[in-house]
Amino acid sequence: MRFIFDRNTWQEIFGSISKNKVRTIITVVGVLWGIFIYIALSGAAKGMDNGFESMFERIAKNSMFVWAQNTSMPYEGFKTGRPMQLKIGDASMIENRIPEVEFIAPRNVRGFFGSTPPSIGRNNKVGSYPLFGDYPTFTKIAPKKIYDGGRFINDEDISQARKVAVIGERTEKELFDKDEETIGGYIKIDDVFFQVVGIHKFDQSGGFGGDGDIFIPFTTFKKLYNTGEEVGWFSIAAYDDVDVVEVEKNIINLLKNIHQVHPDDDRAFGSFNLGEQFNKIVGFANGITFLSLIVGIATILAGVIGIGNILLISVKERTKELGVRRALGATPAEVRNQIILESVFLTVIAGVMGIILGALTLSMINSFTQDIDFPYTNPTVPIPYVLGALAIMVVLGTLIGLIPAQRAVSIKPIDALREE
Repeated sequence: MRFIFDRNTWQEIFGSISKNKVRTIITVVGVLWGIFIYIALSGAAKGMDNGFESMFERIAKNSMFVWAQNTSMPYEGFKTGRPMQLKIGDASMIENRIPEVEFIAPRNVRGFFGSTPPSIGRNNKVGSYPLFGDYPTFTKIAPKKIYDGGRFINDEDISQARKVAVIGERTEKELFDKDEETIGGYIKIDDVFFQVVGIHKFDQSGGFGGDGDIFIPFTTFKKLYNTGEEVGWFSIAAYDDVDVVEVEKNIINLLKNIHQVHPDDDRAFGSFNLGEQFNKIVGFANGITFLSLIVGIATILAGVIGIGNILLISVKERTKELGVRRALGATPAEVRNQIILESVFLTVIAGVMGIILGALTLSMINSFTQDIDFPYTNPTVPIPYVLGALAIMVVLGTLIGLIPAQRAVSIKPIDALREE
């Protein structure tokens, strides 16, 4: 290892590089470009992955939504076009018969999906906001950030059908004065007083909804609008280790059986599988990462081969010089090590430059994507991956350097001295 710190070794390496400046630069750029492509594409894919992770971090990734529509096929005496209606009892059936379901939350709403919004006011202030009837289980699927001093709907609210409400930030701002205490205050929902027990903080990563949403107990909603056992839709979360697509099919098939719908009728119940979409997004990001790895390695390999070719040319041009060194007592190991060191040096320099250029590119991408609506956050490549790529480059540089090194060692001093 002493030869690495020998001044003469490095003088010879830099002297060789200076004789082939253009060829060396072109080859180094090829290696540099390979690791740059890997870092840029992998970082970009990670940014997309991080963006969707952030977007869905406040909602169960294996979640789905199921709602009723109209039948498209006659069945057991029922005509086509029969309107379906989910019932509260369907939730119990799903929980009992499909063990892969972790949570299920029946939900109702006014002021959403085309329904008439309720009249909501306080004193002389009146507004229009979506009103949801929910169970506490809903927060297991899509957690809500509640400001200090407040809470979400609990089991006692459900069992006693309490007139309590959790309001949004915008609702508070528009209905309450700045010096008023919101928690414990009252609002009127369609001429019925409700006590505010919590204020939820709007979070774009919290799934669907807005900063004006109001939540009341499902049982209270039922009494207020006389909905009986009707349910607007189900929010469902499956366990993390199950096939969400299969769970969705099982749920739909069970609902068809309960409501006497033809087994082949695909329009009676609608669904949206967030878990399936999330898995597709993750798969797409992983695909880009894998593609960047393949392209990066291929480009790096091409560049490293180019370095080997340059060194072969260099050895050919320095045949007489190498012969003189051998005649003066240089051992084959010393000649071989110098050629390999030159190969590794060029590879490492190209790799470091590519890493720096890739990091600067990702930093610029991060700056330009701070305030966009598309879910994209913190494009980075893990340090171990970068170091691993650099290590691969060093190994490849060493291996490719063996070829010109062996060529240099194989030159006999007497033949080299005769070289013109």
